[in-house]
Amino acid sequence: MGSEGPTPVTIHVTGFKKFHGVSENPTETIVRNLKQYMEKRGSPKGLVLGSCTILETAAQGALAPLNQTLQSAICKKDADLSSSGRIIWLHLGVNSGASRFAIEHQAVNEATFRCPDEMGWKPQKAPIVAEDGWISRIRESSLPVQEITATLVKKGYEVMTSNDAGRFVCNYVYYHSLRFGEQNGMKSLFVHVPLFSMIDEVTQMQFVASLLEVLASLP
Repeated sequence: MGSEGPTPVTIHVTGFKKFHGVSENPTETIVRNLKQYMEKRGSPKGLVLGSCTILETAAQGALAPLNQTLQSAICKKDADLSSSGRIIWLHLGVNSGASRFAIEHQAVNEATFRCPDEMGWKPQKAPIVAEDGWISRIRESSLPVQEITATLVKKGYEVMTSNDAGRFVCNYVYYHSLRFGEQNGMKSLFVHVPLFSMIDEVTQMQFVASLLEVLASLP
């Protein structure tokens, strides 16, 4: 009797491969090693670590596998009729100029790439989803971003809340994910991490594990 704790949650995680100016993307390493790391660390009750997918750092190159994994989560949820659990999409990307982690609150319907993506595309002021209208259209995460940030700060991490995920592939993926989530009853969150030369790999793995635990503890 009494409180039964938070509803079970499945968290799917994505990272990115290398791109212009970043020959080794820390999120590729984090996502590749995450399942093994969490098995050793031990996941909190109610947390299921779902798919761990590494995306091309290219808008169209990332979109196909992103949509495939988003749709597969829907199919699995529909197939398991007994499941009343939540689904969260956690997207990780690198900000090579950052010195701390950033929890991104929103994405904008604008693709303005400062350099070509890994498939050579360099849009300028193009809508990510044309049917959504103006490039100023914003989609926000329905997760309590400020609360998540504050909890991670209390755990000792250098982390901030951000309202600007850029206009490159990170923002492109986040916008599509938020849009899909709104349509299908899922939640999404994007987190920018620094390079390993700024915050080492061990600390970054600990941070992502702590973030998963915080997300799993939400009501």
